[in-house]
Amino acid sequence: MGKRDLDEITIVPPLKWAGGKRWFAQAYGHLLPEKYNAYFEPFFGSGALFFKVQPGQAYLSDINEELINLYGVIKAEPDELARKLSIHQRRHDSAYYYSVRSSRPKVASSRAARTLYLNRTCWNGLYRVNLKGEFNVPKGSKDNVMLPTDNFSLLSSVLQEVNFDCCDFESAIDRSGKGDFMFIDPPYTVAHNNNGFIKYNQNLFCWDDQLRLRDAILRAVNRGVKVLVTNAAHESVRALYSGFDILNIERAGVIAGTNAARGRYMEMVARWY
Repeated sequence: MGKRDLDEITIVPPLKWAGGKRWFAQAYGHLLPEKYNAYFEPFFGSGALFFKVQPGQAYLSDINEELINLYGVIKAEPDELARKLSIHQRRHDSAYYYSVRSSRPKVASSRAARTLYLNRTCWNGLYRVNLKGEFNVPKGSKDNVMLPTDNFSLLSSVLQEVNFDCCDFESAIDRSGKGDFMFIDPPYTVAHNNNGFIKYNQNLFCWDDQLRLRDAILRAVNRGVKVLVTNAAHESVRALYSGFDILNIERAGVIAGTNAARGRYMEMVARWY
């Protein structure tokens, strides 16, 4: 299947991910530069924007080992992943969920199937680990492990020119060069609409990380990299990107216990190109 054929197909990301950018890819893809060399995404979650634009040569990374392993298996062993996921589907119930959650498979394809199974059946698709690095999200209400949109062979074909790496965002950003494009969607440290700090993400991605990220982005900009950053529309974040083209865009909240609690929020987009 050629690139032109792929462009005519809508690809649904395999994961549901907190802070995922499906809404952004659908409504704001026009904000991306028209031309660039390689595509970089150093906080690769569901990959909604990547799968939307299908850029060809890409460098995708994240510090989450299970996430990067999953995409590596989709790229190299799509049929084996589908086979093992179908086994999870047949066996799925509450007891089985917690059995899989406590398991530690060694084989890459088994780890990937576990990651995708837990993502699709846990509460709201949330990825969370305890201080020991153990996934601890309870079972959710959804029981569909295999989805009608699943096409791992197609996903594999899209990923063939992708370089995956499990690494810190700073080393990933520093690999980009003149004419490349970088989409940066970090964990949000502050809440939306000028509210306070997010307690959970403050533990994962603290304010010092936001500063370190900003500095790495400035280095990239000085090398001639085209950069688009999404973050919370908060005055402290806007101040970090003084001099960038800054837009505020609206989105619906998706991670909450009830529909009533989800509401609508403003997010910031900062561009340099």
